[in-house]
Amino acid sequence: MKIYKFKRGFKPETDRIKEVIETHFPVPVTQENEKLIVNYGALQRIEVWIEDKKLHLQTKSNPDATDEEIIETNKRFRKFLDDATGYSSKQRVKAAKKEALD
Repeated sequence: MKIYKFKRGFKPETDRIKEVIETHFPVPVTQENEKLIVNYGALQRIEVWIEDKKLHLQTKSNPDATDEEIIETNKRFRKFLDDATGYSSKQRVKAAKKEALD
């Protein structure tokens, strides 16, 4: 499971996150309790939810995915995280390193 902070101005709201998911993954989004569920490409299952004002993600890979599917899914997933959290990939890595040192 991965946990991401939201940048100031990026509201931790399920409806907003659902819109961001729908923008980046052209498949139906289902909701189970407070979790948003998506099945797309190289990711068999993506579970997204907000807890303690942070974005929580649980993913399950598709072992049968082709290299092209993996690359395309990874691009979409990174762009989703950028738009959902407000932080770029580089900023997320920097924050993760900082947390690991604390």
